[in-house]
Amino acid sequence: MNLLKKLFSTGKAPQTKIAPIKSNEDFWKWFVEHESDFHRAVDEHKNIERDFFARLSPRLNELRKDCFYFLAGMADKDTAELILTAEGNIRNIPFLEALVAAAPDLPHWKFTLLKPSLDIQDINIEMEGYPFNKDTLSFYANEDPQLPDEINITVIYKGYKEKDKDIISNGSYLFLDNFLGELEFATTIDRLEVKGPDGVNSELIPIEKLKTFLKWREKEFVEKYEGLRYDTEKDSYSSLEAKTQDGSPVLATVNNSLLEWDRKASHPWMCVLRITYDGSENNGLPAGEIYHLLNEIEDNLTDNELKDYEGYLNIGRETYEGNRNVYFACKDFRKPSLVLDLLVKDHDTRVSISFDIYKDKYWQTLNRFMI
Repeated sequence: MNLLKKLFSTGKAPQTKIAPIKSNEDFWKWFVEHESDFHRAVDEHKNIERDFFARLSPRLNELRKDCFYFLAGMADKDTAELILTAEGNIRNIPFLEALVAAAPDLPHWKFTLLKPSLDIQDINIEMEGYPFNKDTLSFYANEDPQLPDEINITVIYKGYKEKDKDIISNGSYLFLDNFLGELEFATTIDRLEVKGPDGVNSELIPIEKLKTFLKWREKEFVEKYEGLRYDTEKDSYSSLEAKTQDGSPVLATVNNSLLEWDRKASHPWMCVLRITYDGSENNGLPAGEIYHLLNEIEDNLTDNELKDYEGYLNIGRETYEGNRNVYFACKDFRKPSLVLDLLVKDHDTRVSISFDIYKDKYWQTLNRFMI
C-alpha cells in the first residue's frame, strides 16, 4: 500500500456555507456526502492534496483542533484506506478511538485506527542519506534491579555518527513506529536510547526480534499486576514546606503510603494536572475563594471521576507562585485524558487548567517528595 502522509494543517474553509462539524456523527455525515470524490482523489493520485487532504484537514480541525493526523492510500485496487493517527500524542488516542468507532460502513473504504504494525521486510526508510531497516538496526535490553518492570531498550544503529545523532534517532523512532505499530510503540517501551555499536558490551539482538521480546515482557507485567486494587482511605500523608530560589513559599501534601508502596509499576501512567491562578496578594499561594475552588476541583476529581479503587491514585499536590500541580498515578491513560480534557474546556474562568500524561512506571517524577 502506498501511503501518503499529510500532517494536520488548519487550511482555509470553503467559501460556500456548510454545516459546522460539532460531533463525530457530523463529521462522518459530511464525509459520506463526498466519499466518492475522495475515493477518486486517492485512487487516481493526481490532485489528492487539493481534492482530499485540503478538504479533510479543516473539517477535522473543526471537530477537534490539533488532534487528528492522517494517512491515505489504496488498500487494494478497489478500497481506499484512511488511517487516523495521533502522531505519538497519547492524550489524543481516546478521541481517535471514538471517531473511528463511529465510522460508517462504506463498501469502498477502510477506516483504520492508528498506524498499524508493518512487516519488517516492507520497511526501508531513508532519512538524510541514512537507511533504517533490519540490516542497520539491532537492540539490547537494559536491566535495573531497582526498576525490574521497566522496559528499557537501547537501539544500536550500525553506521552511527555522533554529529548526526538527531537524524539517526528520529529515523530509528520512525522505523519502530512502523515496525511495532503506533499504539505499541507509544505504550510498551518505557525508556529508549539510540546509539552506535562502539563500546557496547551487551549481545546485540536482531531488531526483528523486538516484537517478541516486548510481548513477553508485557505478558509478564500483566500477569504480575492483574486484578490489583488500592484504597487510600487509611493512608498516611505529609505536609512539606520549601522555598523557591527567590524565596517564595512552596507547599506540598503527599501520600506517604503510596510513595513507599512496592507496587508502583501497577499504575504506570503519570498524570499531572496544572492549575494556574492569581496569587499576587498572598505571596504566590491561593487565598479565599480561589483556595476553596482549587480544593473543589481536586476533590471532585478524586471523589467522582478518578477514583483510587478504579485505578487512579491521587499521590499529592504542590502549590507555589500561582501554580498548583496535582499528581495522579493511573492504570491507563484513556479515562484521565477524557476527564481532564473536559475539565480544561469547562472550568471556572478564574483559573487556567492544563495537563500532561506520560509513562512513569516508578513515579520518578515524585522522587523529590521522598522523605
